Amino acid sequence: MSAHALFVPPRPATPAQPLSFFGFLRAIRANALSMWPEAAYQQDVVRRSLLSGTNVLISAPAAIRHVLVDNADNYRRTHASIRILRPITGDGLLLSTGEAWRHQRRTIAPALAPRMLPLLTRHIVTATEETVARLSALIALANQPIDLLATMQTLALDIAGRSMFSLETRQYGAAMRAMLTEYAHYARPTLLDMLLPASIVTPRDLGRRRFQRRWMALIDSIMRARMAAPATGTPRDLFDLLRAARDPDTGAAFSRDELRDQVATMILAGHETTAVALFWAMTLLAAAPDAQARIAAEAATLDLSAEHATEAVEHLPFTRAVVSETLRLYPPAFVIVRQAIAADRYGEIDIPRGAVVMIAPWVLHRHHRLWRDPDAFDPTRFLPDAPPPPRFAYLPFGAGPRVCVGAQFALAEATLVLAALTCSFHIARVDTTPVLPVAVVTTQPDHAPMFRLRARGALVR
Repeated sequence: MSAHALFVPPRPATPAQPLSFFGFLRAIRANALSMWPEAAYQQDVVRRSLLSGTNVLISAPAAIRHVLVDNADNYRRTHASIRILRPITGDGLLLSTGEAWRHQRRTIAPALAPRMLPLLTRHIVTATEETVARLSALIALANQPIDLLATMQTLALDIAGRSMFSLETRQYGAAMRAMLTEYAHYARPTLLDMLLPASIVTPRDLGRRRFQRRWMALIDSIMRARMAAPATGTPRDLFDLLRAARDPDTGAAFSRDELRDQVATMILAGHETTAVALFWAMTLLAAAPDAQARIAAEAATLDLSAEHATEAVEHLPFTRAVVSETLRLYPPAFVIVRQAIAADRYGEIDIPRGAVVMIAPWVLHRHHRLWRDPDAFDPTRFLPDAPPPPRFAYLPFGAGPRVCVGAQFALAEATLVLAALTCSFHIARVDTTPVLPVAVVTTQPDHAPMFRLRARGALVR
């Protein structure tokens, strides 16, 4: 894509100067993407006082490596992030620490290894083919506008349900979607969330605990339904793999509660992030028809059926580049927050004991020192023959010991779904109202725009 043709998507206003304390709090609650000043996109470190503590935003790749990899044991999750995430993930891989985390990581990793992709891509393709068929029938009958945000949320949840349980989500999907939408209210941090240790219960925590009881009861009911299904000789899904998994060091399996918490964590992380990434990808493609046509041409030559989808992923370099560029512009996990257990120093960066350290992919991926045309949509920067971005300048899945264990599955899913949909439909917006990203738990749109789909004539085989 030539420089003059690059599409620059709209983004929230960036304050020229650092926000006041109360302005900072308002930004966190309304849209955390607007809490960083213009200097954050130019400088390696931005420091501010927050009540009696220090908040440090780090965008220097070498310093990020120090915090997330080389000295990771000195940095823990903040009390606020624990309060917000535990009700919906339990004590799964996302929040566990120490030996409990090591046991979970060792046990889960083989289930999500690249060699397991053929098992999981079958579920991706089956759910996607059904979605393409439904959309095709809908536009053939009425050609009415389509809510692609809701469509991608439903599809990603269906893929998560099939990949995890080999179950369609018609029975449970509506309840899960409603509860995940409800939790957005509890995910917005309050002043007490940031001030008090997680052991002290706040009024908001009482609501979160009530939610957790209902959410985990729903996960338990789905697990019971799946466990009632007849056994098979070979694994059908992630649930089979996780039930059979053993810690390679100790031989220990997951307990029932541990298994439930892993399932809850994977459903949240595995569907919500992919759904918003696919929505943003299609929003970008609607504004960049040349890129859309290039994906369609690339996908039209391949067999995207369940039997051949895994090998097809390797032959979708431009589609994969669009996914990567979407994750750069709209990283689902917009910020990584840690608290220093002990004082630390890296180069000229002093980090006091107790300081809150932020590594913000939203800022990092748009940093003027690290990226050419940082605000523009340019998938070619991720093509195989392009120079790779600096290490630790691109963190869509985190980094270090806690890098997302399902990253390869998520990339394969997004690539295959985007290829199938773009090969099947011309994608256009109904109107030109800007869609702005808003940070809640993930990077969501401020509203659900409507799209017009038109059959391209090369349906998924």
